[in-house]
Amino acid sequence: MSIDIDQFDERSPEELAELSNPEHVLRFLYENRDRAWKAKEIASRTPVPENSIHPVLSRLAKQELVRHKAPYWALTDNLDRLRQAYDHHRVTRLFDDCYGEEDRDEWIKASEQAER
Repeated sequence: MSIDIDQFDERSPEELAELSNPEHVLRFLYENRDRAWKAKEIASRTPVPENSIHPVLSRLAKQELVRHKAPYWALTDNLDRLRQAYDHHRVTRLFDDCYGEEDRDEWIKASEQAER
């Protein structure tokens, strides 16, 4: 599977090797943005397992990164929104690499202490 040259230039080897299921789906839909696809077809053309494809697509739809008209799925037509989501994801990943991933339980504990 090929990747966009901007992705190649901007990502580290680790990032290129460890794409998440949503990243695989978005990359596939971006590279094929002139078409709409059935979920099963997306799963067969990406490393995303068929039993995971609907939850992934549903989450992406809630984030308005994909469009859905049953039974078809397509990339959002708002490429600025897609670019912003990608930039946010990339910065978050960079911060995780630099400072370590956030611990959800620590955040909850800290917010509870701040409320007191």
